[in-house]
Amino acid sequence: MRTLRKLIYRDIISSIGFVTIAFLALFFFFDLLDEMGNVGRSVGGVTYSVWHALFSVALGMPKHLYELLPIAVLIGSIFVMARFAQSSEFTIMRTSGLGPWLALRTMLTLGLGFVVLTVVVGDYVAPAAERIGMVVKAQYLGQVSTAGSTGAWLKEKSASSTLAVNVRAVNAEGALTGVRIFEFDTQGRMVLQIHAESGQVVESTNAWQLNNASKAAFRYTNDQQGNSTTEMQREHHAQLQWNTGITSEMLVASVHKPDRMPTLELFQFTQHLKNNDQSAQKYEIEFWRKVFYPLSCLVMVVLALPFAYLHFRSGGIAGYVFGGVMAGISFFLLNNVFGYAGNLQNWSPMLTAAAPGLIYSVLSLGAFAWLVIRR
Repeated sequence: MRTLRKLIYRDIISSIGFVTIAFLALFFFFDLLDEMGNVGRSVGGVTYSVWHALFSVALGMPKHLYELLPIAVLIGSIFVMARFAQSSEFTIMRTSGLGPWLALRTMLTLGLGFVVLTVVVGDYVAPAAERIGMVVKAQYLGQVSTAGSTGAWLKEKSASSTLAVNVRAVNAEGALTGVRIFEFDTQGRMVLQIHAESGQVVESTNAWQLNNASKAAFRYTNDQQGNSTTEMQREHHAQLQWNTGITSEMLVASVHKPDRMPTLELFQFTQHLKNNDQSAQKYEIEFWRKVFYPLSCLVMVVLALPFAYLHFRSGGIAGYVFGGVMAGISFFLLNNVFGYAGNLQNWSPMLTAAAPGLIYSVLSLGAFAWLVIRR
């Protein structure tokens, strides 16, 4: 059995590697064409060269690898399983003791390896590479991350007040531009307003270091007749330290699309939104999608296994492989449809993210059981 497993693993892994390299080369070419529009631009006396473009595009490859791994696993696995069936190699394996459940367990073990690889790439390699890419573009192109025309808005609640924070732009190193902070008391009256040209998140002290900040404090008093008066005190600070629980990861999360965030940061940001009575439906769905997405590699290998039990005529393998690939693509389309529908219809985030994988797992196992019983 060990020899059979080595044969299956070797062929499938090499096939998946070939498919992955082909896809990444294609994405690299298109991304490089898109990036060539920035070549020759100068910021601060530094010119963005072709080498900078190549480096920036290369840093985007881990993100593409994360997105492509499940579909590459499907294509590579289907091709190998169909080839085994066409050449009768799988029939020989079955007569050598490779029963249906052992074959399923073998494929699931291989799928678990790709699950781990997907998690590592998606949660560690891709985010780190993307942040380095942001630094490169900020250094050579002056680009920073923005969230629409108004910037990023965050909310923070305490027992005595509510804070609304607006940041026009933020880069990967936590540098802030156009900071506005509004504090309201329990009656909804503004008690503090801070405007700063720039700032920096200081993670070690849980504070923001604000530069060129103007601060306006409001005090409300009532006289004996019940009339309310407002006093305002203005201050200007070249540097102002403002204590807050809003971290640079939360700021980057509010600027970036949810699908670009690591799972842990996405969970922390979701909890922050919930604790401050903000809508977290979109981020919850994306969190559970990030949890279940690596498991789609298991769905792909299970979907590929029934192809080993088919009988192919000469030259008929291409049509079956194409059909399997279309089935895999439909899985990803259904995954996206469920995500959008769940956000609009306010479905359970965990069920919304898990439903496509469960549906296709049942269909794959059903096809596998039917072919085994029929054969």
